[in-house]
Amino acid sequence: MHVLGIHGSPHLEGNTAYALRYALQELAQLGVETEYLALAELDIRPCRGCFHCRDGECVQADGMQGVYEAIRRADGIILASPVWMGMVTGLMKTMMDRTVLFRTGGRFALTGKVGGGIACGGFRNGGQELTLQNMQTFFLQQDMSVIADGPQYSHSGAAIVGPASADRVGLATVANLARRMAQALQAL
Repeated sequence: MHVLGIHGSPHLEGNTAYALRYALQELAQLGVETEYLALAELDIRPCRGCFHCRDGECVQADGMQGVYEAIRRADGIILASPVWMGMVTGLMKTMMDRTVLFRTGGRFALTGKVGGGIACGGFRNGGQELTLQNMQTFFLQQDMSVIADGPQYSHSGAAIVGPASADRVGLATVANLARRMAQALQAL
């Protein structure tokens, strides 16, 4: 089992990075191989909407090539984004848009993979649920299975309030999400 964590914040060492690394550590303790990818370290250009990707390859040669390879390797994907204007960051949305190549030409290359999300906000009700719904929509459009953090809190995914390292409730949702990811992958 291999889980890819995609960090969508421009802040490389902020709350979102902390929460995602926390989830990946939980997964590693459960025997799951993990990989961490920070979008802010990559040059990713917006999708052109040209649909040359119907042949399975994007015409743009940029940082998405490594993202495509990492997604292909993964059995599960955790997206992590801070809340920006009630949604995922532009970095995360650009990456999502560029993955259209996985579902063009009648194929759905991500079918069978499992997805979960982590959203970090400034307040407990700071837009995390809508941000998590952005991520769930992405997973569903890729024909992936989607997990939430489950009981005791049952959000649409893990919801963190900064500073992440001090958010006991939020970190419990992150740990729940990681356990549920491992369980979903084992069930496959």
